[in-house]
Amino acid sequence: MAGRSVVAGVGHYLPERVVPNSEFEKTLDTTDEWIKTRSGIERRHFAAEDETTSDLATKAAEAALADAGLTADDIDAIVLATSTADLTFPSAATMVQARLGMTKGFAFDVQAVCAGFVFALSNANALIVSGQANRVLVIGAETFSRIMDWTDRSTCVLFGDGAGALVLEAQDGTGTADDRGILATDLNSDGRFKDLLYVDGGVSTQSTGHLRMQGNQVFRHAVEKLTKTAETALERAGLSSSDVDWIVPHQANIRIIQGTAKKMNLPMENVVVTVQDHGNTSAASIPLALSVGKQRGQIKTGDLIVTEAIGGGLAWGAVVLRW
Repeated sequence: MAGRSVVAGVGHYLPERVVPNSEFEKTLDTTDEWIKTRSGIERRHFAAEDETTSDLATKAAEAALADAGLTADDIDAIVLATSTADLTFPSAATMVQARLGMTKGFAFDVQAVCAGFVFALSNANALIVSGQANRVLVIGAETFSRIMDWTDRSTCVLFGDGAGALVLEAQDGTGTADDRGILATDLNSDGRFKDLLYVDGGVSTQSTGHLRMQGNQVFRHAVEKLTKTAETALERAGLSSSDVDWIVPHQANIRIIQGTAKKMNLPMENVVVTVQDHGNTSAASIPLALSVGKQRGQIKTGDLIVTEAIGGGLAWGAVVLRW
């Protein structure tokens, strides 16, 4: 017997405001066609003025708990991936904990930008496998609209707001790749590439800032590193790309998604794609895509899923799990 972290429920939340590409044509030298051709994005959601990251996270968490048939009393820990927390401290995770009425256990944030949810899943899996928690609520939530430079057409059209969540719970497995749950993880970072994707402000510099990105350089690193991390995680699980039912990638750019799938020798029919509707929601994009993929009827119990992401740091990684 082997302990596994199995997905018991999934959910997501998107702000009400939908922003089509055409809205940017009013203020920027850009067009709907230009944005779609270069990113695959057609629309995205922006949070309301009084809506914060913890608000989005709480609603996604409630949806995941409902899907699992559980309540906050059943949860031992919350791991929340975000780069856009409400406050410098306390963590957004503890705010969600309070709003859910969860009075036991613990909660903390993970910050690995767009790779945040993969890092959060890996941490949650470690908590369960080590016996420190039985059920963990894993959330990705972002309000990236708050850190956009609205004069920079190369970045501000790419990002959106949203949240997704999973409930992971401990279950006994056989220790083979046929088990349900997380089968392998792979995490990486390389701080030498900081200047490729960052926000030019922060607490210790007593400044606010905007997202800055060298898009061509990020693209070059993304396809190579995402393919490698996915293959490494699959190898650790004793599997290969031919065993994969679904790639559920970070939804940053359709060309990155297509390039990674091609390198893994998997057709786009085996990729869950939501970037056209949500844009890049950073740490929220993978749980959003998992939730939408389940709603669409794509993801079913027993399916083998590879999810991979890369973000500022650079930080990147992959998780192999059986649904």
